[in-house]
This record gives sequence, structure tokens and C-alpha cells, in this order.
Amino acid sequence: MASQHSVPNGPGSRLMNNPVDIYRENISEALSPITGKTPQEVYERLAWTQTFDKGDLGLPVPSLRIKGKKPAEQAVEWSEKFPESELVAKPVVAGTFLQFFFKPEPLTKLVIPSILNKKALYGTNDQLGLRDVSDPSKGKKRIIVEFSSPNIAKPFHAGHLRSTIIGGFLANLYEAAGWEVLRMNYLGDWGRQFGLLANAFEMYGSEEALERDPIGHLFDIYVEINKLSRPQEDAIKEKKEELKQVTEAGKDTLDLENEIAELESKSENERARQYFKRLEDGDEAARATWSRFRDLSIQKYKQTYARLNIHYDHYSGESQVEMERMEKAADILKERGISEDSKGAIIVDFTKHGDKKLGKALIKKTDGSSLYLTRDVGEIVKRNELYNFDKMIYVIASQQDIHVAQLFKILDLMGFHDISGKCQHVNFGMVQGMSTRKGTVKFLDDILRDVGEKMHEVMKANQAKYEQVEHPEQTADTLGITAVMVQDMSGKRINNYDFSLERMTSFEGDTGPYLQYAHARLCSISRKAGLSSQDIESADLSLLTESHAVNLVRALASWPDVVQNTLKTLEPVTVLSYLFKMTHMLSSSYDVLKVIGSEPEVMKARMALYEAARQVLHNGMKLLGLNPVERM
Repeated sequence: MASQHSVPNGPGSRLMNNPVDIYRENISEALSPITGKTPQEVYERLAWTQTFDKGDLGLPVPSLRIKGKKPAEQAVEWSEKFPESELVAKPVVAGTFLQFFFKPEPLTKLVIPSILNKKALYGTNDQLGLRDVSDPSKGKKRIIVEFSSPNIAKPFHAGHLRSTIIGGFLANLYEAAGWEVLRMNYLGDWGRQFGLLANAFEMYGSEEALERDPIGHLFDIYVEINKLSRPQEDAIKEKKEELKQVTEAGKDTLDLENEIAELESKSENERARQYFKRLEDGDEAARATWSRFRDLSIQKYKQTYARLNIHYDHYSGESQVEMERMEKAADILKERGISEDSKGAIIVDFTKHGDKKLGKALIKKTDGSSLYLTRDVGEIVKRNELYNFDKMIYVIASQQDIHVAQLFKILDLMGFHDISGKCQHVNFGMVQGMSTRKGTVKFLDDILRDVGEKMHEVMKANQAKYEQVEHPEQTADTLGITAVMVQDMSGKRINNYDFSLERMTSFEGDTGPYLQYAHARLCSISRKAGLSSQDIESADLSLLTESHAVNLVRALASWPDVVQNTLKTLEPVTVLSYLFKMTHMLSSSYDVLKVIGSEPEVMKARMALYEAARQVLHNGMKLLGLNPVERM
């Protein structure tokens, strides 16, 4: 619940997007004549504190850079001169810091109604996404978030899972900040492997299996044809090594060259290359087969993504980048002297362009075929033309850091500074030890099925509670998905983590099931209390005087700032840490702030507090992409 904030609304806005902005304004206006600084300057330097014993907001006195007296002396003087306020107590001096404590009753009367009125919108701020805050008619800023991006007919591996979870969260986050968000899935849907796949389907394919499980079936036949092609490629490689030695010995190579050519012409890879050439040339039959594989795969992906609360606005892919765009990119690189010939291949040597860390990048192979960089450049330029985006985020594993940095650098060298300046790489570490009970993971569905089954077992262990759950298998599935997603988001993005079925499905500690339990418990309290929304709205909030109640309100007040701070960190753990901290506070409050059996007016006030807490927990979980359950 901590960190420096500079809220763009500034003093004088008094917007109810964030109730604490009113306190910021109050403190800024009071300190301005005392410090000789403008209210805006004070406002921007007010920071959230790490713990509530250090206040609700803090001001590091040296940050205002006022010469003359020592900061510690200034802190004492400013505290003494700080006027009486209805909202804030006299600031407490802590060395060179001023600590501001919000007066409990006004805060409670401001925050709880704000949450109960705004409901799902509490914590969002659509002004942050406006092109011009002073003129909303100019519309919203537009962001593209590219995430997940699996390869058709290849396993949906751990890297894709992380990209999917993090990307879904970032898309939600920017929507909460009022941006127009385009969710994009850039599929690996082109290349020689589609020739292999089409040939494999002719040999091993089953229409029934394709309709039933397109992704699984395409993967299976891809594996089969690779079993056939691998020995062929090994034999060709062996002969090429032999050719190298014969050439070095100065002997006649004609027979060996003919033998290699014969092996290559009969290989599965050559058949695949020929098929892919037909595909590139627009052959209708080849195109129809490719299109069917792609469409069926997307259909299946959509079902899986839906379980993770994820949808896409656009399914793009490598196939969608026109050859002309790739050639144009290659031409610009050549004309500007950015690319160069290297033993028949075309490369960019970044060491010659002021960036030694990026090394060299291959642009075209010796056979003239283009590689990812020209395709990626073509795709970015195309997206800029089509969508005129203000920002684009690539959610790609840290293993690709160099590739993405090379891409952005190439855009700069080509003169597309305006485009590269709008692009950002949000990276992440690896998942280790990811396997199902039946062995190594192939697809996301395997993982979700496994975790759902494990969650079902955990639920059954408490038979009495299990019998009260209306749809236990569906609930187990939701809890399982929550378990996977929360484990993924529990550390900094860049950190690697160990995939642990036991740990993630536990109700002990900071896990997904614990978060769901916290939400379900609040729903249960509400059901048992049986109060109407009118009862809650008419509650006398001045009755919430206990320290547990006051501190919970202080935590709820900070939620909008947590969301805004997350826009800076782009870390799901920023939100998750807040939710766990808040649910721990709730957990310790239940014995002190009892609802059932308390005086009617006290009951209403406490229920208003718990309903506000449930709403914030709900909002936080939805932001993370989770489905809060009401019973479990």
C-alpha cells in the first residue's frame, strides 16, 4: 500500500475517482503558504507510507528543496504552523519527514459510500486514458497489447502461459485507466512447418480427430512426420560433413554432391518446402487446408482463453505480413547502409551502429528467405498504419530480450523513431518444473485439467463444506485456474519460479484458493446478515470506531492509488500484494467486528464496511483476470 504517487488530476480537481485526492488537496493547500511552494509542487511529493504507523501520507521535506534551514528544522516548523483541518490531524515529525494521519470518521464517511456507489468502477480512472483531459471529445488513447502468441501445431508451453496471464492483466489494467485497448494474438501460423503439417495430415490425419481436438491432433501428426524427417535430415547432415572433408582433401566431390541432392529431393523437408511454396504462391487447395487448420486452432484457443477470462480483438499472425512489406523493410535497410552482405547472407552488425550489446542479426539467409526481423518490422509498420496506436506492449519472455531490442533498434535505424518510441517490451522469467501427473506438459488444457482435479480433491477433504457447494466441479475448475494464475503473479515478472501443484492448491498462505476463500467468506457473512442494500446505505458509519475498522477503511482508501501505481510497475504482484495484505486485515477483524449478534445499528455499519471490502477484493481479482466465487 505504499509508493510515491503523482496524481495527474492535481489540486483543485476534487474528483471522486480517488477519495484520497481530497486529502492530498487539503494538505497541499495548507502547506503551500507555509513552504512558499505551489500546491501542485507539494501535491506531487506526497507519498504513501509503507505502514499505517507512519501515517496515511508522508512528505519527505528535502524533496521540496528549500534552502536556508536544515530539513529536520523545517519539518518541526511546518508541523507547528500547519492549520487545524477537518480531515487531517497535525502532522507528526519523524526526522526529515512529515507524517499525515487522516481523521478516521471523515475518512470512513467518504470512502465507504464512494465504494458502495461506484461498485466495479471504484479504483478505475478513465481520465488517465484521455488524449486531452481538458477536452474529452478528443477521445481515448489507444494501446495494443500483444500477448500469448502460440505456434499452431506446437505445444502451448509455459512461456505462452505466462505471456497469456500477464498480457490479460495488462489489458485489463489499461482499460481501468480509460485507454482503448486492442488485445492481439500474433500466432505462429506460417512457414515450412505448415508444409510438413499438410503432408502429415495426408499421411496420418483423421477428420474426426481434427474436428474433436484440432490442436492436439495437429501436434500428434506433426510429431509423427518429424519422426520420419529427422533420420533423413541426420543422413543429409552426415553426407554434408563428408563433403566438407572431401573438399578439403582436394578430391572429386561430384558423386557426393549428387547423392546429397538426391537425398534432399526425396526428403520430407523438401516436400514441405514445395508445399509451402504453393501456399505462398496462393495455390487454392493449399490455402484452403492451411486456412482450415488455422481456423480450427483459433476456435479451440478461444475456448481455452475463455476459461482464463481472456478474449482477443484480433488474431493476427506471421501469415498476415505481406511479402512486399518484408521486401520493403529489407530494401530500406540496404539503401541506408544498415544491412550488409556476409558470406551470401544479409546481416545487420549493430556494433557498427553504436550498440555492441546487440551483436549481429541475420536478416536474410543465404537462400534468400527472410527471417523474423523483417517480418516483425513489416508487421509493426502495418499496425501503425491500421490502428494509429499511441502505445504497443509486447508481452514476450526475457529469453527474447535481445531479439526485441534488435527489432526496436532496427526501427530507429530505419528512421521510424516515432513508432519505436511507442513500443515497449514487458518481459518475464521462466516457469520451471512444469509437468502434469502424466508427464511433461504439452498444452494449457492439460495444466488446467490437472489443477482442477487436484483442487477437487482438496475440496472433498472437507465433506461438510463440500456438500454445500452447488456446482463443486465447476467451482474446483475456477479455483484451479485461480491457483495457476495467482502462483504465476506472486513474484516479480522477471523472476523464474517453480511450478508447484501442492503449493498453489493450498488454502494456507498467500495462494489463489486463499484469495477465493476470503471473497466467499465475505459473501457468506452478507447472506447470513440478510440486510438489504437500503439497510447498508443508511448505516451510521460513525459507529465504526475500532482500530480494526479504521485500519481497514485506510486500506480500502488506498486501492485507487494501488491501481495507478501498477500502471508504473506493470507488475501483477503490485495488485496481488495489496489484496493479500487487505485480506489478512479482514481475517484478523472477524472476531472483533462481529456482524451476527451485534446491535442492529452496529450490524448495519459493520456490514457496510465488509461489503465495501468485498467490492474492493472483487475489483482487484477481476483486474487480475480472476473469477471471484461466492461459495466454496
